Amino acid sequence: QVQLVESGGGLVQAGGSLRLSCAASGRTFSRYAMGWFRQTPGKEREFVAAIRRSGGSTYYAYSVKGRFTISRDNAKNTVYLQMNSLKPEDTAVYYCAASTRAAVSTLEYDYWGQGTQVTVSP
Repeated sequence: QVQLVESGGGLVQAGGSLRLSCAASGRTFSRYAMGWFRQTPGKEREFVAAIRRSGGSTYYAYSVKGRFTISRDNAKNTVYLQMNSLKPEDTAVYYCAASTRAAVSTLEYDYWGQGTQVTVSP
């Protein structure tokens, strides 16, 4: 089993940057692909980015490609989401999740963190 804890959310002005972190418990972190998702009230949770177990391949939603970067440090059991050029529409609760393979569907992910709020002001 994997426990995930996100951090790094907060309030930022449009055009600013934030880096989210997701720390995983256990010794099996490197066996999991990791993903970031986000959710706003009344909407379904949506895919943001994913990274394979080795970190060799990454995938992004069209809306964040070129602005967000997902990375991982298997030695630290941590996955990151660097968010640049933030827009008000990026405001959401951001969740990290673990899966046996990098995927865009929430159904593919077995473990989830509790989420961290990101608010981008105009």
